[in-house]
Amino acid sequence: MADVTRRMLELLAQLQTGRRFSGAELAARLEVSPRTVRRDVERLREYGYPVSTQPGPSGFYRLAAGRTLPPLVLDDDEAVATLVSLALLGATAPREPLDGSGFAPAADRAFGKIDQFLPHRLRPAVTALRETVEAAPQSAPAVRPEALAGLGSAAARHEYVTFTYADRDGETSRRRVEPYRVIHLHLRWYLLAWDLGRDDWRTFRLDRVDEIAPAASYFTPRPLPARSGTEYLRAGLSAAHHRAVVTVAAPAATVADVLKFRDCEIESLGPDRSRLITRVDSFEWLILQVGLIGADFVIEEPAEFRDRAVELADRLHRAAAG
Repeated sequence: MADVTRRMLELLAQLQTGRRFSGAELAARLEVSPRTVRRDVERLREYGYPVSTQPGPSGFYRLAAGRTLPPLVLDDDEAVATLVSLALLGATAPREPLDGSGFAPAADRAFGKIDQFLPHRLRPAVTALRETVEAAPQSAPAVRPEALAGLGSAAARHEYVTFTYADRDGETSRRRVEPYRVIHLHLRWYLLAWDLGRDDWRTFRLDRVDEIAPAASYFTPRPLPARSGTEYLRAGLSAAHHRAVVTVAAPAATVADVLKFRDCEIESLGPDRSRLITRVDSFEWLILQVGLIGADFVIEEPAEFRDRAVELADRLHRAAAG
């Protein structure tokens, strides 16, 4: 599907010049057969593009005048995915209002008008979906779209950036960095960058970043410190936590559903048995979460986890007896 979409976009780029093209000329430019050109032109017409043709030896293809900005080239699944993505983003309510300038308000506005930019045949289905889909609100730190876009652009250009950063205690400092990746994890946005002042890799919460200023000077990219920015971020967030391994008498899908908001590894050991590997700062919290699965489980490691489980079991038994 991706190859077809790229080819059709190239076909549109040719037709939007306003010129008349013979079938042979378009086939040569796109490096496809004349039959493929005819098939792609029919697809464009289905999407609502007014491509006119004249048959015969002197025949041609041409996009109707005044229609150089036709609807988006989205198939049915892509249109649904776009709408659902906007609904989910719109439901991510900022903890602090941004006067209508955050991701959620922008997504809500786009959610309400996306059908205006789709082919006619998709509009009824998309309109019906928009009117019937609801996404439960989720609270998340507020991030401005322009901050995300600016840092992403600087990372793509390998451009130095300076910004003001507030740590968890509210202390601010001015940072100069080499931006590498913008990462979304657990409803938070992070920047992975090489901090020139600390001479080390750092991750920054974007809701704590302010006064972003590209430096108009550029750096040579360093190798990333992990296979991906997400892997590095996860390792950093869990570095001070305790590793815990639990075997559960339940399918991996059942365990994953209960722990869907937890960053963990779940390995299937059979149709009704799975292994959970995670890092936590509270063994008691994990015991309760695994207990909610409604299946027997065995704590494999560490020994401290087993000791905490015994203590918690005694405490619960006393509470029930009392």
